[in-house]
Amino acid sequence: MSRNAASEAQFRAARPDASTWLAANAGSGKTKVLTDRVARLLLRGVEPQHILCLTYTKAAASEMQNRLFQRLGQWAMMEDRALREALDEQPVAKAAKAVAKRFGLDRHAVYARALALKDRA
Repeated sequence: MSRNAASEAQFRAARPDASTWLAANAGSGKTKVLTDRVARLLLRGVEPQHILCLTYTKAAASEMQNRLFQRLGQWAMMEDRALREALDEQPVAKAAKAVAKRFGLDRHAVYARALALKDRA
């Protein structure tokens, strides 16, 4: 998947392995970045009560919450196969899939190992 400079910056800002300060113009994708970041933290097993996102307005906080609940709700209602495909779109899953294919390994085991290694970094 090819990303432009703005998409690449959003992707890096959504990485869950470091704190991020996000400031940008209206309509630039801040809510998407924060929603992606929270989803990635949850996928790594971070408890929701350990995630803090600060916004300037209640409207922004509400929008982020709505988007996150919508995504989680969609995932919760998916059949197993569709859910695996949706999660395969996550960047770490794509990398794990490529490594597993290259070396003939189980991609789910590679994915789990990749997440464990990232958590130690």
